[in-house]
Amino acid sequence: MRVAVTGTPGVGKTSSSSLVRSVKVVHVNDIVDDCGAVVGFDERRKTKEVDVKKLGKAVSKMDGDMLLEGHFAHLLGVDVAIVLRCSPKVLGERLASKGWSPAKVRENVEAEAVDVILVEAVENAPAVCEIDTTGKTPEQVAASIEEIIAGEIEKYPVGNVDWSKEVLDWF
Repeated sequence: MRVAVTGTPGVGKTSSSSLVRSVKVVHVNDIVDDCGAVVGFDERRKTKEVDVKKLGKAVSKMDGDMLLEGHFAHLLGVDVAIVLRCSPKVLGERLASKGWSPAKVRENVEAEAVDVILVEAVENAPAVCEIDTTGKTPEQVAASIEEIIAGEIEKYPVGNVDWSKEVLDWF
């Protein structure tokens, strides 16, 4: 089985996935360069541009069960996508504390607020789960990921995380 742990930058993908022990963990960013999937650099966002199809072909050649961790892991032909979510307010604070530019913080907070990664996951993966990481430790999130890997997907349905009240409070 191939499981994606995905979400907006800053929601806790890397820290929680690194604690998962039941399956091999592959950090997507670690293989992007190795498979030649970098096709450019976005100067405005200060990020690599990745050929997701090429990356997906490289991943498809990898053997065995695995957890793919990365903000576009849900686009790599997985069986289950686990979308980590975080309160947009808390996410903004996390990203700002990492020294991200105000524009980049805003772009990612807005993406989280309107469910960008969740919608992409629902459109691309046969099964999708959501975990709210707000106020949880990486260990707690990893335990939830382990439950989903063990088959307890019904505990984490799409729609169980809703930022609409928080977003409406912005106005």
